[in-house]
Amino acid sequence: MKASRLGGALNHVFAYGSALLFVLPVYILVNLAVRPSDNLSSALTPTTSPTAGNFTRAWTESHLGPALINSMIVTTVSCLAIVVISTMAAYPLARSATKLSNATFYLFLMGMLLPFQVALLPLYLMMRDAGLLGSLWSLIIFYTGLQMPFSIFLVTTFLRSSVPLEFEEAARIDGCGNARAFLHVVVPLLRPVLGTVIILNAVGIWNDFFTPLLYLFGSHQLTAPVALFQFVGLYTTDWPLIFAGLSISMAPVLILYLVFQRYVIQGFAGGLKG
Repeated sequence: MKASRLGGALNHVFAYGSALLFVLPVYILVNLAVRPSDNLSSALTPTTSPTAGNFTRAWTESHLGPALINSMIVTTVSCLAIVVISTMAAYPLARSATKLSNATFYLFLMGMLLPFQVALLPLYLMMRDAGLLGSLWSLIIFYTGLQMPFSIFLVTTFLRSSVPLEFEEAARIDGCGNARAFLHVVVPLLRPVLGTVIILNAVGIWNDFFTPLLYLFGSHQLTAPVALFQFVGLYTTDWPLIFAGLSISMAPVLILYLVFQRYVIQGFAGGLKG
């Protein structure tokens, strides 16, 4: 009895400690975002004179509004393309048991092993030759190709483990063709894994700094992380404005996660069964 109580107490301590570990960065973010620029004491010390002016300055001085719109366009179009293409590619891979389909599936998995930095220079030259540098389409094409192997892996494993073939066979008996069975039977059952794909890809695309800095260099189209970088100087850095801008830019991703959070665990659980 004492051992069970001790185990329960340790579980509570671990849970509260983990919660504190994750809440602490959020506290530091908000604490520095409302702190005056001339009062940069310890990040853990609560500010005595909070101000909301940092949010206004960060919004206007970094032109954060247009940058957020660009980030939304890139993230939305890229995630839509990833979901559509990965679903259409994963379906035949999951339903076919031939050696060719298995080899194709493992070929996609090899794309997860290659660091994208290896292809960064060739892709940059290709974008330049295609006249796409400085446009949002360069980022959309890059992110769609980069995230495709992992997305196909998730959707394929989920299809194999959590979507029985009997549902499609019943639909075909009722007169549905392959396309209708796929659209009206299979795709609705993929909501958990597609929600997972959207969350994971959207967060990575939204927060990426290096690729937009490289592909949009010299243009007026900037994403939110690149727009906030102007507050980083050679000798001084305006941390309150950076953290205020980060607080604004993280709001869309937080809302997206709250919408799809119930699908994330279901998507991973279904994929891990395979």
